[in-house]
Amino acid sequence: MNADNPTPEMDSAAFGASTETAADPAQQLAALEARLVEMSDAYLRAKAEGENIRRRADEDSAKARKFAVEAFAEAMLPVLDSLEAAIARPDATPEQVLEGVHATRRQLVQALERNKVVEINPPAGHKFDPHQHQAISMVPADQEPNTVVMVLQKGFLIADRVLRPALVTVSAPK
Repeated sequence: MNADNPTPEMDSAAFGASTETAADPAQQLAALEARLVEMSDAYLRAKAEGENIRRRADEDSAKARKFAVEAFAEAMLPVLDSLEAAIARPDATPEQVLEGVHATRRQLVQALERNKVVEINPPAGHKFDPHQHQAISMVPADQEPNTVVMVLQKGFLIADRVLRPALVTVSAPK
């Protein structure tokens, strides 16, 4: 036998059919139809499972978006309580009010830090970073060019992403 000239027996053997089953095409057809039904069922089950996974992921994502602010809101409640307590004391002295404002600010800073909100407050002489700072003006200064001279408004990061850039004045080139 030559591999270039296969015989009919080699063809049927190559496809997994023996000469005995080749004699009964009705049995082959029935077996193939059963296999088709089985594969169709498996496909439909896999497709349904994929759709269920996608639907559950969409629901989880929607819940995460809806309740993402929950921890932050919970951290802000003590700050609100302190402000309401201050309003409830109209007879407080200016010193007491100032002390309460400082305490409330500390609460607010702690609540922000717990929620990964940190301030951007570069010291004078710090290199200007356009990703975290917004230059309002350039002024002549006795320091390196393109460095922060003064912070006009602090900026904030939330989990390493700029929430608000720091507003700064920058030293002009000499």
